[in-house]
Amino acid sequence: MPTGTAIRDPRRQLFAAAERVLLRSGPTALTSRAVTDEAGCAKGVLHRHFADFDDFLAALVLDRIARLDDQAADLRAAADAGRGTVAGNLTDALTALFESVAVAVVGLVVSRDDLRARLRRTRPTGVPLLTDAADVLAGYLTAERDRGRLAPDADIPVLAPTLVGAAHLLFADRAAAPPAPEAVRKAVTAVVAPVLRAGDRPG
Repeated sequence: MPTGTAIRDPRRQLFAAAERVLLRSGPTALTSRAVTDEAGCAKGVLHRHFADFDDFLAALVLDRIARLDDQAADLRAAADAGRGTVAGNLTDALTALFESVAVAVVGLVVSRDDLRARLRRTRPTGVPLLTDAADVLAGYLTAERDRGRLAPDADIPVLAPTLVGAAHLLFADRAAAPPAPEAVRKAVTAVVAPVLRAGDRPG
């Protein structure tokens, strides 16, 4: 394994390597040596950019959370344009979230007490990433309620985490094939159907 190779954007390369290890072998296999071996760099590279391994893992989780901004922007644009259906837009967003490395990152957070404690400094409640995803969906649902595609009394603080929890359960088995799109849509529709306005309800 190379030990003296200069790499561009080492933080990004280390994050990508960690995600590959997570997806392939799960949270228990994620060590500093596994990450640097996967990245093809010396172990010291990680410690030049992060205080310790938990600092690296916290940065990895926060980087994954930051990527939710793109999904939030897409959902806002869909709401503003009245594009698609509410259930369809939610299905696409949840599938994009959980077909990625997000499920493995949640498993990582749950399995490491020191990592959770570090993340609690800025995220004192909920499960990081899942709670952030629920916030993204809440913003979208609020926009759709304001546009009139959801009932005025739609309980957004309940709907958003319910959607995230339902989707997470569908995708949580890393060893199995991902759920069929129709299964995700069915779960989403079951949650939001009671608050959809007539024109957006499934036939």
